[in-house]
Formats: sequence, C-alpha cells, structure tokens
Amino acid sequence: MTETRFDMAKLPNYLTYARIAAIPVIMLFLLADNAVLRWLALLLYIAAAITDYYDGALARKYGTVSAIGRMLDPIADKLLVGALLLVFCFDGSFGAWDLVPATIILLREIFVSGMREFMGTEKIVVPVSKLAKYKTTVQLIALAVVIAEPLIPGMRELSDILLWLAAILTAITGWQYWQGVSTHFRANEDDLP
Repeated sequence: MTETRFDMAKLPNYLTYARIAAIPVIMLFLLADNAVLRWLALLLYIAAAITDYYDGALARKYGTVSAIGRMLDPIADKLLVGALLLVFCFDGSFGAWDLVPATIILLREIFVSGMREFMGTEKIVVPVSKLAKYKTTVQLIALAVVIAEPLIPGMRELSDILLWLAAILTAITGWQYWQGVSTHFRANEDDLP
C-alpha cells in the first residue's frame, strides 16, 4: 500500500496557486450582481488576500523559498489586484474619480512588472521595499472594502480613502523602484539605445 503524504515544503506554492485560482471565481461572483454571491466573493477574496502573507511567511519559516514561489507570488498579487480593479471599473462599483487611483495602481504595477522582467534579464535584483509590502497590504484592504461597500452601509467614504491611499503608496513605491532601476541605467549608459 502506497502512503501519500502532504509535502509541507510545497504548501507556500499551493497557497499561491490557490490565490491565482480564486481570481476568476471572485470575478464571476462579483459580476453576477447578487448580494449572496458578493458576500461569497468577499470571503473568498479575504482568504486569497491572507494567502499573500502566509505563502511567503511559511516559505521563509521552513526554508522552502523556491524560484517558482518568488516568481509567482508577485504575479498572483498583481493579478488579484488588477483583475478586481478592472471588474470595479466596468461593473459600476467605481465612480469617475475612482478611475484615477485605479489607473495609477494598474499603470504602476504593469510598469514595475516590466522593469522587473527586464532587470531579471540583466541578472539584477531590485529588492522589494518595506513600503512596497505595506502598499500591497493597503491595496488588498482597499479592495476588500470596495467589495463590501454595497453590502455594508457607510463604506463608501472608507473605500475612497483607502483607494486613494493605495494609489499614493503605489505611486511612491513605483518612483522608488524607478530610482533603483535608473541607478543601473546610469551605470550602464552604453547599453541604452
């Protein structure tokens, strides 16, 4: 008889995979425009957001940090945030002024992802700052409040404040990232077209 055993070393990656797999389900629940499904979307979103903390924390605690985990974790974050921002832009959750912070967040995430890809080809790692980790946390909390807004009276002002705070932190960390990358560009100006 073959005994199957759960491999704790792979748990952080499984959490990241689960976060990615939850994204289309959350989107479908939100687009269904149904209060019960929105509550389910909120609960699933909170669970997915919590995995963002635990995948990295468990990998570091047990010494199981992997290349796939280092690659997929930030991608999962950006997919989760980006997908929900797009849903909110098109389902009426966002007013006209909410499109400004949503655009700031989306543009920064695309820019930084592209720069990380480029810097990776140059074998240069620009470390994630503590502020960037706070930025992700504020983004995740802001989006939870946006999901909850139609379900819990009085959440509109809080969602606006958190969304703008997330956009400000996103812009600051984007600028910090650019500063780190531009140091490399200045040192290697001959490589530029």
